[in-house]
Amino acid sequence: MDFYKVIENRTSNKSYKSTPIPKEKLDNIINAALMAPSWKNKTCYRFIFINERKLIDQISNTIINKTSNAVKQVPIIAVIVANPSESGEDDNKSYFMLDCGIAMEHLILAATNEGYGTCWIGSFEEETVRKILNIPENFKVVAMTPIGETDENDEHYPPKDISKHIYYNSWENSTRQ
Repeated sequence: MDFYKVIENRTSNKSYKSTPIPKEKLDNIINAALMAPSWKNKTCYRFIFINERKLIDQISNTIINKTSNAVKQVPIIAVIVANPSESGEDDNKSYFMLDCGIAMEHLILAATNEGYGTCWIGSFEEETVRKILNIPENFKVVAMTPIGETDENDEHYPPKDISKHIYYNSWENSTRQ
């Protein structure tokens, strides 16, 4: 798929079929996520891919918003965790969240390219997820996404108005002028 078409087709899906993802396609998605750059190439993050129905149900119950029901049918959930001490800090800016964001977006765009839907989830009971998945205490549970065939035809948000979000050279120089 054309790169810009992948970006255009990426949406946050709330309904999935339970159709399994073939290993070759999942491997493509995983490899794309691991190609993401990170601060000084530290790669402080790890992915946990959940495909056991019991664990999917348990993880879906930790989600704090309406997405929890959507996740129950999905064939796989990707959870990204990070050890902040394995990342860098510069000018009091911790980079582990940025590193995770880049890797997760690589994963999400690769899933879109393979024909699957995703939905970035950041609102969940972190300590419960940690216990369910036996995640060490020094790792933060950063985000998760279901990955699967979508089962929806809902309209998604329209493209953003460039004149409200883009500025040139300074705050005063937006495209609205």
